[in-house]
Amino acid sequence: MDNLTHSLIGAALGQAGLKRKTGLAMPALIIAANLPDIDAPCAIYGVESLSMRRGITHGPIALLVLPLVLAGLLIAFDRWQARRTKRPEGRLPVHAGWLVALCYIGTFTHPLFDWFNNYGIRLLEPFSSQWFYGDTLFIVDPWIIAMLGFGVWRSLRRERKGAESWARPARLGIAGVLAFVAANIGISRFAADKASLSEPYPEITVANAVPAQFWRKQILWRSGDSYGAYGWSLFWSQKVLPETGQTNMSDPRIAEWAKNDPKAQAFLFWSRMPVAELHDDYIILRDQRIMDRRMDRQFSVTLRKPKP
Repeated sequence: MDNLTHSLIGAALGQAGLKRKTGLAMPALIIAANLPDIDAPCAIYGVESLSMRRGITHGPIALLVLPLVLAGLLIAFDRWQARRTKRPEGRLPVHAGWLVALCYIGTFTHPLFDWFNNYGIRLLEPFSSQWFYGDTLFIVDPWIIAMLGFGVWRSLRRERKGAESWARPARLGIAGVLAFVAANIGISRFAADKASLSEPYPEITVANAVPAQFWRKQILWRSGDSYGAYGWSLFWSQKVLPETGQTNMSDPRIAEWAKNDPKAQAFLFWSRMPVAELHDDYIILRDQRIMDRRMDRQFSVTLRKPKP
């Protein structure tokens, strides 16, 4: 998910009452909820970053170590402020045990919500490079942002006014998000299963999330060397889209030309549903999940015929 959503998840957990457990709880939860994205700077490598993102920093070793590092830094920061007499008077005492626990809670929410979309996440890296996909939410979901944002805002307002039930709006926001995610899982699974049992009876089906319209899915299917897509909705019949065609991934030139092309190797490692556009002297590789030509620089690779 996007970092605003991750931050709101951490903030909502804090406003739900966890921030009263220890000093620096809110920064711990919000930073921890974004912590696995310390791999984000690799985006400077362009297409090659596709094989780097959502890997080792989202895997079991990092999920065990990173929260401890964050908790240690926050404790050191609190003590540094105390030595300089700059520690805020209203800050609760820092309870090391609770701070560590909150860093783990915040960090664990990150791979969970990353898994919910179709980009993929390597949950077992470095022990396995297998990609896992939730196929449930679009990477930026305004409904989740609205529920969490409103819950945090209402909770803060109540807290400032001294209301005893100040944590309730944040808790309701979290409950709403959990219900929304559960409903989306059900919709996605239902749509994919229905597509598998309908013509052309594909071998692989993916219910791609549609931005802001959780009741709609883009069904992506593959069968042999054929692929296609069509719109699906809970409320109206399917509509065939124009992407239907041949994947062309069986062309032997792809493997040969990609041998010495780091960008192509990275793309093929990341790609879940690759499609090749064939030309005499070059081949364009795209992923069926992201066929928007406006995003070619990020999610496509041009293979060139090697020079003799």
